[in-house]
Formats: sequence, C-alpha cells, structure tokens
Amino acid sequence: MSIAKVLVVGTGLIGTSVALALREQDVAVYLADVDARAAHLARELGAGEEWSGGEVDLAVIAVPPPLVAEKLAELQKREVASAYTDVASVKAGPIADARRLGCDPASYVPGHPLAGRERSGPAAARADLFLGRPWALCPGTGASADAVLLVRELVSLCGASAVTVGADEHDSAVALVSHAPHVVASAVAAALERGDDVALSLAGQGLRDVTRIAAGNPLLWQEILSGNATRVAVVLDRIAGDLAAAASALRSGDPDEVTDLLLRGVAGHARIPARP
Repeated sequence: MSIAKVLVVGTGLIGTSVALALREQDVAVYLADVDARAAHLARELGAGEEWSGGEVDLAVIAVPPPLVAEKLAELQKREVASAYTDVASVKAGPIADARRLGCDPASYVPGHPLAGRERSGPAAARADLFLGRPWALCPGTGASADAVLLVRELVSLCGASAVTVGADEHDSAVALVSHAPHVVASAVAAALERGDDVALSLAGQGLRDVTRIAAGNPLLWQEILSGNATRVAVVLDRIAGDLAAAASALRSGDPDEVTDLLLRGVAGHARIPARP
C-alpha cells in the first residue's frame, strides 16, 4: 500500500508543515481543525483542501497531547483511514489514554517528529521543517505491519528519518534533549526581565542562541511539560544541582568545580549528532 490521500487534523506549525511537505510530493492532503481561521490560512498557504469527511489512507493527528486519544477514537469509530499516527511530543500518556478509550492498536502508530520552531501556527510552517530530522515511532506490539509501513512512508515523504523507540524510553529521552532544555532557556530568558537597558544593549549572539526557544508558545509548552512532568523534573533537579554547586564554588573563590562543569559541558555538547 502506498500513500495517496492523507488527512491532517490540526493545522498548527507541525500539522501544516506535514501537509506542505506531502503536497510537495503530490500527495492529496485534506485539512481539519476546530480553529476555522487556522485551517483557512493553512489552505491559503497551499497545505491542502478542506476535509469533507471522505476516507483517506492515513490520518495524522496534530493536536495537543491531552486531545490525541479522543481524536483518535473519533476517527477510528468513523473508519476514516487505514492507519493513524500522531505528532505529540509525549507518548506514554496519549497511548495510555488511547488504551483506556478502547482505540484499535492495530491501526495506530504513535509518532513524534523531532523538529520545530520557536514560532507557532500555520504561518510558521515550512515544507522543509523535517528534512534530515529524526522522527520517533512508538508502535505497540499490536500494531499491524501495514500501519507501520504507511507511517514510515509518511516519515520518508517528509524527508525525515524514522527511529523506532519504546514510549517510556522516548519520553525519558525528550525530557533530556528537549523538554528540560526549554525550561532552562526560559529561566535564562526570564532573568532578562530584571536586566536594565544597558545590559540588554550588550546582548550578543550567544544569549540569543541560549534563549531562542524560550519564545515558544507558553500554553503549548505547559501541556507538553505536564504530560512528561516527572521525567522533566528529574532532569531539572540534576541541572539545578550543577548550577547550585557552581554558584557555591564561585562564592567561595574555588574555580575547580566550575571548571569541571565547563569541561563536562564541552564533552556533552560533543555528543550531539551533527545535522546533515
């Protein structure tokens, strides 16, 4: 089976970017959103046509994590697609919700593209957003081979690389590489509220790099962090411990502990894979 028709439910940054990427591959895309203005803008950008309820090969659910399972259950009940996936940045919670609602695990392949921008909404969408980026897939043991193949084809059409991972492992991983860093960037940016005009006039590219992601939608990030709260808290506790130790060392005039943190920072940064 090959993808010819896709329904994208949710026309925010990720949903619209998926739609734009698929349109560049001549896939027929249909759009649905409770926000009529967002859906209209996505259509104006060339992301697809308004969905009138017809059947498709694949449905991509691009709604906030707490709403994924409810939307999945609704679409499966209507037998809208052969396979379903989502793009939520947490996986264990939506999967548990889907199980509780009695969703069909055979046609559902949870997913998460590791790509984004500090801007949100369809106007920020880009067809090349996923090029060369990892796209986590967390199929359950009951997922059918056909559903997995369809979702892997979606990933390929968007220019990303599929990475199969368990839901709990995924959530622990993104707590470290995405969710906690966003909170840390926000903490650094929040400190700037107390800075005077002279200090801010001296801001360089380093500060912009560190705080760029702090410009993300706070309400969206509240939902993301709430869905992965315990794992994010563990990472933040570890980072807070390092920062507290560095502050104590600076107060006491002992640079060794600070140097150790800087050296570990260099080593950790070196482990980040280079982007293609």
